[in-house]
Amino acid sequence: MEYPDPATLPAELREALTTHTANIYRMVAHSHGLGLSFLDMAAAMLQTNSVPFPLRELAILRVGHVYESPYELHHHERFARAVGLNENAIAAAATGVRAGLSTEEASILGWTDHLLAEHTLGEAERKQALELFSVTQLADFVLTVGFYQLVCNFLNTFDVTTEGEA
Repeated sequence: MEYPDPATLPAELREALTTHTANIYRMVAHSHGLGLSFLDMAAAMLQTNSVPFPLRELAILRVGHVYESPYELHHHERFARAVGLNENAIAAAATGVRAGLSTEEASILGWTDHLLAEHTLGEAERKQALELFSVTQLADFVLTVGFYQLVCNFLNTFDVTTEGEA
């Protein structure tokens, strides 16, 4: 799928793409009505999300692996290392195997897999999650997993690659 011609985009979306240059953002611009909201949500996921960075990146990597999304994994493996997620946890995101992880990391992988398979956290999982997270953090965690499911579906459907990115 080709990227949209910037000249055909609404002015506000065209302007937003001057600072959001990653290929996913360029491709999302096909959605004139939702593109700006997507950019805002993506920024919020990275800037105002209350889930600690390493745990957030672990969940995102797990979603990327389950969805087999090379673009997502390329970017978020770099982010994960930058925020201090260790190589053992990064490798565990690929398989979901939790042996050797901290209690928090193992829990994040388990809850992520549960959300991906069951589309909810049951009462026991919610109770366990609220022992680690505040209600706000749990809300942000669930929104993070859901957002990155959307992202991976989009990346995979539109076959977005890193080709040409800086």
